[in-house]
Order: sequence, then structure tokens, then C-alpha cells
Amino acid sequence: MAYSRHRRVASVLNGPSLAGPITTDREARVTLPPWEYLFTSFSSQNFPDLFHPTWIASGILLIVLIVLYNVRTRALRKHAPFVDMWEWIWWTGLITFALLMIESLFIFDFILVLATAVIGLGTLVWVRFFRFPPLLRAHEQRLARQRYYTKQKFVDPEATIRRRGGRRPPRRRRR
Repeated sequence: MAYSRHRRVASVLNGPSLAGPITTDREARVTLPPWEYLFTSFSSQNFPDLFHPTWIASGILLIVLIVLYNVRTRALRKHAPFVDMWEWIWWTGLITFALLMIESLFIFDFILVLATAVIGLGTLVWVRFFRFPPLLRAHEQRLARQRYYTKQKFVDPEATIRRRGGRRPPRRRRR
């Protein structure tokens, strides 16, 4: 044991040797085939490089989503398709990020965490880039049409002045 350990240390200093590859503690932890990790509990012991970044990123993204939803819906309150899009993003993000934090806290199997992340992020991408762009384009065309007709209506300066009609009927006096 001491000899092989000495040879491995020497191979690091002197270059490669016939002693074989050097393993670190992190490499020694990967002992199962990849498909068996799917049914392993998602904890800091089993997934030291994914566990903490997953729940921390979920919490941060949830807070960012709360702020963005409040700011954007207030700014776009008169444009219904934009508000609808932000509501879809809000509920999808809330469900996804809250589930990821809950699954990390209560140590669910990794397959459930992976499925939640893939389905939730896929739904967010679908909502933003596939579902709503046609609706937003139609809304913008409707607004452009409204602006055009409003300009045409008031292009004549006389259109904004009230015209006097004929004579008014005489008013009756009250007694």
C-alpha cells in the first residue's frame, strides 16, 4: 500500500507512469451506473455538487420572478396579452421553483427533481417563446390599426370643432 501510494505521488510529480490513474475523493464517490442515480435520494451527501446550487437558485429565481411579475403587470396593465403572458410565467415559475425547493428540503428521489426541473423550465420556454408571440403580434397589429384610424379621424382640423346646428328650440321658462 505504501509503495503504490508513493508511486502515485511520484507520478504526479514526475509525470505519467504505469501505476494507473490517480483518483480523487470526488471521483471515488461516483460508484453507481448513471441510471441508478435517478432513484437515489437528492441530498447533499449523494449529490454534493448539485444539491445546494439547486435549492439556492430556485429561491433566488422565485424572488426575481415575484419582483418581475409585480413590476411588469403594473407597467402593462392596459395590455391584456402581456398581462396574460406574465400570469402564465408567474404560475409556471412559482410551481416549478417551489417544487424544486420542497423536493430538496424533503429529500425526494433525483428522478422527481430532474423531471420537475425539465418540465418546468420547458414550460417556461414554451410560454415565452411559442405560446404568446403570435398573440402579442396580433395585439400590436390591433394597436397600430387603432392608431391609424384615430389619425385619419382627426386629420381634418375641422373634425375637432363642434359645429353649430340650426336654431335651438326656444327654452321654456319655469314659473
